[in-house]
This record gives sequence, C-alpha cells and structure tokens, in this order.
Amino acid sequence: MTGDSAAGPSADTVRVDSEPGPDGTPGAIRVISIDRAAALNAIDVPTMRSLGEAFRDCSASPQLRAVILTGTGERAFAAGADIAALSTMGPVEARAFSALGHEVAAAIESLAVPVIAAVNGFALGGGCEMALACDFIYAADTARFGMPESKLGAIPGFGGTVRLVERLGPARARELLFSGEVIDAAEALRVGLVNRVFPLDGLLPEARRTAAAIAARAPLAIARIKEALARRAAAARGEAAHQETETFASLFASADLQTGMRAFLAKDKQPPKWQGR
Repeated sequence: MTGDSAAGPSADTVRVDSEPGPDGTPGAIRVISIDRAAALNAIDVPTMRSLGEAFRDCSASPQLRAVILTGTGERAFAAGADIAALSTMGPVEARAFSALGHEVAAAIESLAVPVIAAVNGFALGGGCEMALACDFIYAADTARFGMPESKLGAIPGFGGTVRLVERLGPARARELLFSGEVIDAAEALRVGLVNRVFPLDGLLPEARRTAAAIAARAPLAIARIKEALARRAAAARGEAAHQETETFASLFASADLQTGMRAFLAKDKQPPKWQGR
C-alpha cells in the first residue's frame, strides 16, 4: 500500500495507511489492513482492540473523507475469530469479546465517512461480520464468505445475526447461518452480499477509485446520508444485538462448543460428535 503511515493502533496486527484525496488533500483516504497474514488475519482480542483504536482515530481526523478496510496478503480478509484464542475462553471472557466486537462494528457504522470493505480472500465468521459493518463490500473473485459458527457449536458474536438479515433478508440469512455454508464471490454478488467483484489485482485500485469519488463529494452531505441510514438501522434492531452477545457468551458453557473447538483445532480433523448440551 502506498501513502504515509497515519497515526493509528499501537499493536502490529493492524496497519493504517493515509493517502491524499483527488484534490491532493493529505489524509483524505485511509486504508486500514488487518495484518496477521500468517494466521489468515484471524481476529483475536488484541487485533479487535487495534481495529477499534484505528477507527476511533479516524473519527478524530477532520480531513478524512473515506476509509477502506482490507486484509494483508492474498488469502484472507479475515478468516474469522481466532479459534485457538476462543478455545481458552469461558462465558465471561466470551461476553467481553463479543461486546468488544459489537463496539468496533458500531464504530465502523457510526464513522461520519463511508467505509468500503475490500475483501481479498476468506471473510468467514467474525471477518464476514466486520465486512458487514462497512457501508458496502467490494470482493476479489477469489473471495469466500460464510458464517460457519454452527460447525463449532457457536453463533456469530459481532452482529452477524443482525446485519446478515439486513443485507440478505431473513430467508437467505437463515440458510447461511444454519448451514454454515461458505459461498464464493459470484454467489455473494448474486444474493446481494457484495456490491461488485473484481480480479484480485484490481480490487484495491477499484476500492481506491470509489473512495476518491466519495472524497470529491460534499462531506457534510455524505455524513448526513450516513447518519440517516444509521438511524433507520438502529430503530429496527432493538435488543437484537444485546441478545446475540448474551447467547454467544452462554454457549461457551456448553459441551458442544468445547467439542466443536477441539475438533477444529485437532490435527486429525475428525468431525465433532455433538451432545446437544
């Protein structure tokens, strides 16, 4: 990524690059990258905190006009929450992690400027949820999307049960949530999960082109449009996000979730034997 390094998160799991706008205004566009390529950009607590810090810093930048959220490398935007980290959590820690994820997603949604998700590979579970918190999604033709939490004995914990329904409608959202199916970029485009699909090498250039077009528009008008859309979404959600967090946390006391995570992390990759408790 080109451009100057912006003030940003203290951890090295998130990278922030600041770029000029189409009129040369410094820092008009910011590219935030989840930077754990060796772990397929899986999201753990420090990474989520760094994402939150990066977006809070964006809100303090009056010259900012658009943000792009992506992942480093060519394999993943974010392959989900870090299962090895999740496997050490109990209900209390899981509730705190879910609440943190909701806080970061809310920071993305409430930012006064548009946020474009540039999905360059796997966007599964928590990764898909972070993409859904963005204003719209561009995808590489190699991208894959899904909410596979049911395969682990869990549910989405960062707003997925809310935002996936908003994006796709209840019937298609139920199908993806219940089955844990992973879909490719073409299917994601067909069902309306993503806005546009590009070859991998064209993804960030196209996201930058759109960000530059947004940066050329009246910033107050863009902010008011985003506010109006956010008010509509908030009115429809009610207590859904809170209930998602509580349910997510409660499952960390279940035998099924422990079974599912052990099976996921095991070298032999045997299917889990669910107990229903």
